[in-house]
Amino acid sequence: MKDLSQQLILWFKKNKRSLPWRTTNDPYKIWISEIMLQQTTVNAVISYYERWIRRFPNIKSLSSARASAVLKEWQGLGYYSRARNAHKAAKIMIQRFQGRIPCQKEILRQLPGFGPYTTGAVLSIAFGQREPIVDANVRRVMMRLAAMRGAATAKQDIKIEKLLIPILPKKDMSAFNQGLMELGALICRPQEVLCLQCPLRSCCQAYAQGIQEIIPERTKKVLVRKDVAVAILMNGEKVFIQRRPAKGLLANFWEFPGGKKERKESLLKALEREIFEEIGVKLLEARPLPSVKHFYTKFCVRLYPFICTVSAGPRIDQAHRWVSLEDISKYPVASGTVKIIDMLKERIS
Repeated sequence: MKDLSQQLILWFKKNKRSLPWRTTNDPYKIWISEIMLQQTTVNAVISYYERWIRRFPNIKSLSSARASAVLKEWQGLGYYSRARNAHKAAKIMIQRFQGRIPCQKEILRQLPGFGPYTTGAVLSIAFGQREPIVDANVRRVMMRLAAMRGAATAKQDIKIEKLLIPILPKKDMSAFNQGLMELGALICRPQEVLCLQCPLRSCCQAYAQGIQEIIPERTKKVLVRKDVAVAILMNGEKVFIQRRPAKGLLANFWEFPGGKKERKESLLKALEREIFEEIGVKLLEARPLPSVKHFYTKFCVRLYPFICTVSAGPRIDQAHRWVSLEDISKYPVASGTVKIIDMLKERIS
C-alpha cells in the first residue's frame, strides 16, 4: 500500500462530485455537513444543508436559535440527537471559544456530538490534521483492501484505524479522507463493485483473491414492527397537538395524541386507552383514515389515524394546543406525522 494515498488523492481530485460543502473551507459548514451525512445519503442531505446554512450561516446564529427552530430545520433527517448536540456545542463554542471550532482533538472530543468520526472529519477536512476517519464507506473499502473477513460493524474500526494510520499522507488529508469515502460511494460499492475503475485495484487483496463481492459479510436487518393508534381531534380547521417529553425518542417534537397498540389489544381499545391516559378525555366516536408507514433505524411504525369525537375539550397549556393545519408547519414533527397532516390538508381542500 506504499503509493495508495497519492493514487487515491489524485483520483479524488479528478473524479469528486460537486457538492456544496466542498466549495468552502469554513470549519462550521464542514462540521454541519459531516453530522448531516452520518447515516444519510448525499442526495438527501444537499437540500437540508443548503436550507440550514441559509437559516444558520454561522456558529453565532445557531447558538442563539430556539431549540424548536433547530429541530424544525432538521426535520426529516432523523437521528435528532445530532441536531440537539450541534445546538449545545454551538452554545459552548460561543461561551468558551470565541465562536470558533477548536482544532485540538482533546477539546473537541469533550463537546456534545463530537464522537470519533465527527472529530476526525472536522480535524482532517477543515484543519488538514493527520486524523483517520471511519464511516460505512471507509469501513467497506479498507476491509476489501485488506481482505478482512466479518461484518462491517463498528467492531472492526480499531483494526481499520491501525491499517489507516501508516498510510495517512503528510499533506492533503482532506482529499485523502474524502477520497476514501468517495471511493466507497462511487466505486467500491456494497453491491455491483466497479473494480476495473478502481485506482487502488493493484493493492486490493480482496480483488486479488476474487472475494471482493463477499466482503464484508452481509447481515440481515430485522425491523421490529409497531402499530400506533393516532387521535385526530379537530375544532373547525384546527387540530390538537401535544409536545413529547424532553428526553427520549423525538424529544420535544409535537405530535397527535395516541400510542402503541399492546399485544392482543384492538386499535380502538388502544386509542381509547391512550387518549384517556394522555389528555384525560373519553373516546365517543372514531372514524378511521388510511394508515401510513414510517421506518426508523431499528423498527417500522404503522400509524393508524382516527378522526375522533371526545367527551370534553382537552386541557390547553405550553405542551398542549390547538393549531391550524397551516401553522402546524412551524412546529417540529416526525415524518410520519407529516404524512398524516398532508392527508388532512387534502381532505379539507
